Order: sequence, then C-alpha cells, then structure tokens
Amino acid sequence: MIRLPAVAGAFYEGEKRALLSRIEWCYTHPHGPGRLPSPGRGGERVLGLVSPHAGYMYSGPVAAHGYALLASFPPRTVVVLGPNHTGMGSGVSVSPHRAWRTPLGEVEVDGELSRALAEEGGMDLDELAHRYEHSIEVQLPFLQHLFGSGFRLVAVCMMLQDEETSEEVGRALAEVLRGREAVIVASTDFTHYEPAERARRKDAKALERIEALDWRGLLRTVEREDITMCGYGPVAAMLRACVELGARKGRLLKYATSGDTAGPMPEVVGYGSLAVTV
Repeated sequence: MIRLPAVAGAFYEGEKRALLSRIEWCYTHPHGPGRLPSPGRGGERVLGLVSPHAGYMYSGPVAAHGYALLASFPPRTVVVLGPNHTGMGSGVSVSPHRAWRTPLGEVEVDGELSRALAEEGGMDLDELAHRYEHSIEVQLPFLQHLFGSGFRLVAVCMMLQDEETSEEVGRALAEVLRGREAVIVASTDFTHYEPAERARRKDAKALERIEALDWRGLLRTVEREDITMCGYGPVAAMLRACVELGARKGRLLKYATSGDTAGPMPEVVGYGSLAVTV
C-alpha cells in the first residue's frame, strides 16, 4: 500500500523539476540559509528538528534552515510526527503504508520499526489519519532532496496532543530508537492569523521552552498564553524522546512569519525551525 501525495500541486509543486527548483529557492531565499546544503557526514549529531508545514512559498525558507543542518548528519531513519488537521482516523496513528510517494519518488517506510513503535506506545496502524493530512507529507521532499532514497520513514499523526499522550509517544520513541541513527522531525506551525508583533511575542515564549528542552513547560505555555500552535503535541513528544536519548541543547535556527516570507499582511502565521542536538 502506497500513500499517494495529497497536497502536491497545492502546498508545493506537483512536478519534479519545478519542485526541485522551489526547494532550491527555499534555501537561497533571503529568509533561508542563503546557500544550498552539501550532504555528508561530519556535523553535529542532530536528534530532533522542529519544522513548519505550510505551503513552501510561505514556510519553506524557514524549514530549509533545519534541513541544511541535518544535511551534515544523514540519518538512516526519519520519524516525522505531525498533528492531525483533518479529524480523521485514530487518536495517534502510525502509517501502515509500504511507501509514501511525492513528485520526487517514493520513500520507503520502515515497517518493522513502525510496528514496534505502535506496539510499544499502544498506537494504531491506521492509514485513514494519513490519507489527506499535509503536516507529514510536506517534510518529505526536503528529505528526498538531501538524501534521495537513502533513508526510511516512520510517520506518526497525532490527533491527541495532551500531556499524557505526548509523554507516552515520546517514551515509546525513545525506547524503539535507542542505538539507531535516527532523527525525529516534529512538524508544526506556531501562532495562526494574528498581527505580526503579537504573534512574535507569543511564539517567543514557546520557542524559549523548546530551546530549554522543557516539553511539559511548552504544553503549559501554549495553554496559558493561548498560542495557536497546531503541533504542540508532536513537538513535546519529540523533546521527551530526545531528552531520554541524550539531548543536551535546543537551538533556534530561524523564526519568521508569513508576512516576512511572502509580503506584508494584516494577520500572519509564525514559523520556527529549531534543532535538538547532543
């Protein structure tokens, strides 16, 4: 069973050549890293990333910062945690697919690891939650651009994002990933549709908790400050897992809003790229 692209031609270009051109645009954009990445070993050990999932014309330059860093430490396995925007499927759903397809080709799913994670964390192997969900899909072309078919995917869609669920997903991830060359990508956007200065002020409080690797503090800050961050559960689960796997620091690579990347607008969406390293 292959998971077909749901947002190709909408969130990103639906044709290979145009998509590669768009990804390069993201890296060289004024709010991007400023250069194309050079994949190869030798950089710092990245355990986790926070990466946005809006249309590439809006959030792609911010996402490119995380993938530029990841280029120097190619993982064998990439776990992508995304929120469930559609309301379809189980509360926490692990992709049961054989592969995910994008205009750049197919990404093989690590079926053994996916099943182990589902069993360890009491999650469902459920394709319905993934069928139309964009938060995981939009990360894949960036990974394919860097690593081709040299990695395998574990995809987890979280409708439930409470503290108990985030802790359980994070604990299960740490258990199954221990000793593996893996990275956990938490897919999220930050404040949605508020004036730019208010969005920046609120998002700064969430970013501070992520940099501190304080996953519980992040959840409480999001609730207390009424931050409309759609993937707070995936980020909390990623942090929970990475701390157990030996993470020592979190670092903000880039923050920008849709008003920065796509031009002035009265209400913006915030995007952040952060790395969790040993």
